[in-house]
Amino acid sequence: MPDPSIRRHPPAVSALWHSSHPGPSVVVTLVAITLGVASGLEPWRIAVLGAAILLGQLSVGLSNDAIDAPRDTATGRTDKPIARGDVSLRAAWVAASGAVVLALVLSCVLGWAMGIAHAIALAAAWAYNAGLKSTPISVLPFIVSFGLLPSLVTLLADPPSLAAAWAWVAGAALGVAIHLTNVLPDLEDDAQTGVRGLAHRLGRRLSAVVAAMALVVGAVAVLLGPDAGITVFGVITFAGVVVMAVAGLVLALVRAPGRGVFRLVMLAALLLCVQLAATGQSLVA
Repeated sequence: MPDPSIRRHPPAVSALWHSSHPGPSVVVTLVAITLGVASGLEPWRIAVLGAAILLGQLSVGLSNDAIDAPRDTATGRTDKPIARGDVSLRAAWVAASGAVVLALVLSCVLGWAMGIAHAIALAAAWAYNAGLKSTPISVLPFIVSFGLLPSLVTLLADPPSLAAAWAWVAGAALGVAIHLTNVLPDLEDDAQTGVRGLAHRLGRRLSAVVAAMALVVGAVAVLLGPDAGITVFGVITFAGVVVMAVAGLVLALVRAPGRGVFRLVMLAALLLCVQLAATGQSLVA
């Protein structure tokens, strides 16, 4: 009979997957694929786009956990596979490096413009992991990466083109909201290890307020920006974003913001992505 005192480690591949922040990685990938479908890209381009975005996001998640491993160990993070010893730091770095190289290769297969834009977005994300997360401008990588997200799709059009200005605003606003709410549950652990980004300096409530306002700004940009004008579906999704953002704001004002506020803001963010995807080929500048 197996000794219950002997700890079983999950397979390395499983541990690496859980170290890659798979939830956000998959969500961002699905957003990019949805934008690609809505923009009328060929199926093969959509498939390669999805693979490139997913690999890039996985590299960001893996590098984040690899860099944070000493801090996670110091704070006793049992939800982090590297800190638990389920996978080695070396394996995480090898996987992160391989994923980012493959992501950029696939992006360049789609076109040099797309490859350059994706490289900038990933460089911003890795820069956040490498140290910007502990500075007052910790939100900047999110503004850059998410602001570029619509252009990663429009640069695959014929001819390639950057996304319209309103799409940049919507993407950047989404990045602000995601950054400010994503760190709320970890503020205390971060404080113990000297991480003081923008959300830490603003505090829980003000971060939640700014995140909600950013989502509303993004929703307004998507509602009013497209040349096709205001649609019924656009109004419905806009209203959904506003309701969820306001609900998150109210919850943040009546109690200490935590995962509840984060979930509401994430729901509003998903609605904003749906609203953005519904604009279709209007994304092109």
